[in-house]
Amino acid sequence: MRMLALLAGLALAGCTQVHAPDRQERQHPTIVSLNPCSDAVLAEIADPVQVLALSHFSHDPVSSSMDVSKARQFASVSGAVEELLALGPDLVIAGSFLPPATRAALSDFGVPVMTVPIATSVEESQQQITQLARAIGYPERGRALNARIDAALLRAARPDGSGDISAIVWQAGGIVPGEDTLVADLLRRTGFQHASAARGMAQAEYLPLEAMLADPPRVIFAAGNLRSGENRLLSHPALAALPDTIRAPLDPALLWCGGPTIIRAAERMAQVRKRAAQTQ
Repeated sequence: MRMLALLAGLALAGCTQVHAPDRQERQHPTIVSLNPCSDAVLAEIADPVQVLALSHFSHDPVSSSMDVSKARQFASVSGAVEELLALGPDLVIAGSFLPPATRAALSDFGVPVMTVPIATSVEESQQQITQLARAIGYPERGRALNARIDAALLRAARPDGSGDISAIVWQAGGIVPGEDTLVADLLRRTGFQHASAARGMAQAEYLPLEAMLADPPRVIFAAGNLRSGENRLLSHPALAALPDTIRAPLDPALLWCGGPTIIRAAERMAQVRKRAAQTQ
């Protein structure tokens, strides 16, 4: 029954769809991405005609890790099987949480799925870039993007002879990232001590205001919309009374995705580190 329903949906979708070249006629595979982190990488390294659609997350400023105006140059999908099959991609790129039923349906129709989990380090992200670039037929573009990331990290590295500066990434609701996360790796690479991890705190653990005030770091990266009512903790007036602590906004979009997002995150962290070093 599932197969019949899918076929019926595809037949209707095909009434208005422009015929795409046969797979054998294409030099490089066509792609649909359901992973917002992969979206940003593909927008950098794939030919635009290869990318049939990105995830709907990248069209939303709240959830996108890339420039939304760039993301909106591509179509978007919600991830429903019918719309994926109607596009007829050679490859679907998904995260770790793709529903098993969706994966099974794509397999039934012979559509391969490449799983790209959330990267927990710069090295892992660069490995994913290499894998994606090979999968879409442009390994040299993957190498070029990785070289740009290496150059950005070199520019953002802690100056020789200077010590690490304690920093906490404080997200909306008062939660902090864990040790084995991309943002923790970036903090280390840009000359910060990951202070919440040094306190033994794990991923998404709650750090109350009282604990922050009792033992403040040199830098608080406020990773949230400070104008939002639900993020009042990040802009609490008591924080302003900490004489030796800098509060620096950090776009939440820079926290979890690797690829070109690493470049922007490293630049922001280096900017804040320079400010902190100058005002010590």
